[in-house]
Amino acid sequence: MQVRNLAILVACQLISATGSIVMVTLGGIIGSSLAANKALSTLPLSMMVIAIAATTVPATMLMQRVGRRKGFAMSSICAAAAVLVAVVALRQSSFALFVIAAMMFGVNMAFTQQYRYAAAESVAPKYIARAVSFVLIGSIGGAFLGPELATRGQYWIQSVPFAGTMAALSGLFLLQAALFLLMGPARKHDEHDELPAERSLGELVRQPVFIVAVLGGTVGYGLMTLVMTATPLSMHVNDGFSLEETAAVIRAHVLGMYVPSLVAGFLIEKIGVTRLMFIGALGLLATSIIGLQGHSFMHYWWGLVLLGVGWNFLYVGGTTLLTYTYSMAERFRAQAVNEFLVFGTSATASLLAGTIMYFFGWKTLMLVPIPILIAICVALAIVRKDPLLDRAA
Repeated sequence: MQVRNLAILVACQLISATGSIVMVTLGGIIGSSLAANKALSTLPLSMMVIAIAATTVPATMLMQRVGRRKGFAMSSICAAAAVLVAVVALRQSSFALFVIAAMMFGVNMAFTQQYRYAAAESVAPKYIARAVSFVLIGSIGGAFLGPELATRGQYWIQSVPFAGTMAALSGLFLLQAALFLLMGPARKHDEHDELPAERSLGELVRQPVFIVAVLGGTVGYGLMTLVMTATPLSMHVNDGFSLEETAAVIRAHVLGMYVPSLVAGFLIEKIGVTRLMFIGALGLLATSIIGLQGHSFMHYWWGLVLLGVGWNFLYVGGTTLLTYTYSMAERFRAQAVNEFLVFGTSATASLLAGTIMYFFGWKTLMLVPIPILIAICVALAIVRKDPLLDRAA
């Protein structure tokens, strides 16, 4: 196990989580203050997620060519530039420029999502689930630092609200770039000797386990993005909760997303990956049920915490399940397909969040996940006896 690589990835995950939490917390609020049409308030966040989806395949191919270390460092520099563009957008009260900044930040996030693969490639096969969940632990720190930056940095530059927050983020991402340059190469291993060395892309994606792994990621990330993007609008803009209260719910949500990483890897080893993903789907279902009950602070708090836990179990489980389906020679193509589908769905969900909130409201948004979650539960039941899972176990 490469301890140095894992330690660097955890630290960099903390910085990336801090940045993404700031953008999610403030993106809709800043968008609402800058946009002439309030229905476009979440457009910056939507374009950020679209940029993630559009960049996932190029990011994977770039890292195949230049390596994880250089690819990650380049993306950190892109993030530092993005938040500085956001500062300029705030100074000029330019909605269009803020959208561009969000898209640039999305390019970085396409690389950020690959940290878990770098962790999986740094450990022996039997520790992959632990490594994937361990890297996500870095986001626990981001759950505290992100909301603090969002609220405390609001008036660091008196004449331009939130510009101080963005300027502070630029320094963090430059530090992140330096950390990535200290990473060592991934440890070479192939955990699937029984799998062919390299198959066609069609053969890879037709595997039932591959399909369910991707489905778990798309459902988990898509529904989490839909609800999380809409929450600041529903709480702060529609229901009148303060920015501090809204940030507190987002903090609780992010803790719900990442604290389960302390045990997710061990739970996969104990109860199996499909059972963990099923529990995750139930967590997301509980979010909808709570969200339909009311609009109090605690309704939002509990709903967003369970949204985070459900996302974690589906995301960690889906990533682990995906690694069962490819050899090391096939990994970049399989990962590229997964990332594109996951974040393409997430981009669509982010784009729909503001529209659904504006035209239909919070209750309708809470109804959307229910049939989708039923479908993923059926899919998990179908593949739970697949031979690939027996071999992995």
